[in-house]
Amino acid sequence: MDFIGALSPVNIQFLLQGFLITIEVALISIAISFVISVLVGTVRYAKVPVLGKLFAVLVEAIRNLPLLLIIFFTYFALPQIGIKLDKFTAAVIALVIFESAMISEIVRGGLNSVEKGLIEAGRSSGLTQVQTLRHIVLPIALRRMVPPMVSQFISLLKDTSLAVVIALPELMNHVNIINGHNINYVIPTFLFAALLYFIVNYVLSIASRKLESKHS
Repeated sequence: MDFIGALSPVNIQFLLQGFLITIEVALISIAISFVISVLVGTVRYAKVPVLGKLFAVLVEAIRNLPLLLIIFFTYFALPQIGIKLDKFTAAVIALVIFESAMISEIVRGGLNSVEKGLIEAGRSSGLTQVQTLRHIVLPIALRRMVPPMVSQFISLLKDTSLAVVIALPELMNHVNIINGHNINYVIPTFLFAALLYFIVNYVLSIASRKLESKHS
């Protein structure tokens, strides 16, 4: 092991550059996945004719596929039908597809957890079904979704490492490049990468607990 050589200023800068790509991919994927999952989960909860069943089939199909396969498909298969994506975009699209399916189930579960008495009270006060959903059900459900949703976001951040298979210049890709120059750098660089993942995920976990306690 060579900690001094592995974690030289140049190598640390290189690793942090890769981690910045990891964070960018994760943040963009989280933002888009959240919007899509709320839409899909709400449509399924409301049992919208045709669309609700279609979303149900798509969600179940995607949830039972490995993320790695979806990454391969977006980067290697789509060009076969004329859709060529750069590595960054392919990784984001793959993560959005997979995470939207996963998070939509959290959204649907959160909506279903809202007590029927509250819904009936909203309807009896003159609110329409859409208004009840918007002003009563969604606000309550979203608060209850915070812990499982943050857990899924943490998983998403870790899942970005799978994009190493398409050589996306994220953290693990840069770790492998450094290790390719010297086998003695393997343990130090892996430990450094683990530390970066831990710091971000630990901060997210603390934020999740604070939000949960605030709204409990």
